[in-house]
Amino acid sequence: MSSPKEHPAAWARTDVPEGLGLGALMPEPDGYRLEAGEAVVDGGAGYFVRFGVRADLAWATREVRVEVVSARGLTSVLLNAQGGHWTDADGRPLPELVGCLDVDVAATPLTNTLPIRRLGLRPGEYRDIAVVWIDVPSLRVRRVRQRYTRHPAENGLEVYTYRDPLHGEYRLSVDGDGVVVDYERFARRLREGETAVEWSAGVTSGVADG
Repeated sequence: MSSPKEHPAAWARTDVPEGLGLGALMPEPDGYRLEAGEAVVDGGAGYFVRFGVRADLAWATREVRVEVVSARGLTSVLLNAQGGHWTDADGRPLPELVGCLDVDVAATPLTNTLPIRRLGLRPGEYRDIAVVWIDVPSLRVRRVRQRYTRHPAENGLEVYTYRDPLHGEYRLSVDGDGVVVDYERFARRLREGETAVEWSAGVTSGVADG
């Protein structure tokens, strides 16, 4: 994969009536920073989430912060990590998360980049990993077992299968920076110049890309 540059991307959610996210991957002297936000309307209720992740040069997560604005007001969570040992915002250890090197924030596909880059799988290889899963909008934190499998490239994009016991199996395509382009049954990146309204109209007419 390429050495990442500042990488903004926009995704339309495909699993909810309305959802639009924007995220960026940015290199820093001592690692990488991921910043993203997403607005979602589901079942008549709406919320906005913003999150940031800092990772070291090996793509292991060092810090994650998530904020949600919803009918409940503003809620947030902050976690820090060092060598697979996690603490909350008050510095209290979280022993149930020991050994997790990645975080998965359930908003936009941006955090999938972390294990994809960290594992460096070759086509045909797979790896089972334990990750810190942060549900959105509840901000519930739990340990989840995930499997990433890399497949041969298609149409100039790298292809992976993602699987976990909570949600099942999904097919992902990613660009040369490891940032998701299509995430089966979850999100699809908007093309340059394309709006979410245009994408939604394409789905309705049956002509949107799959």
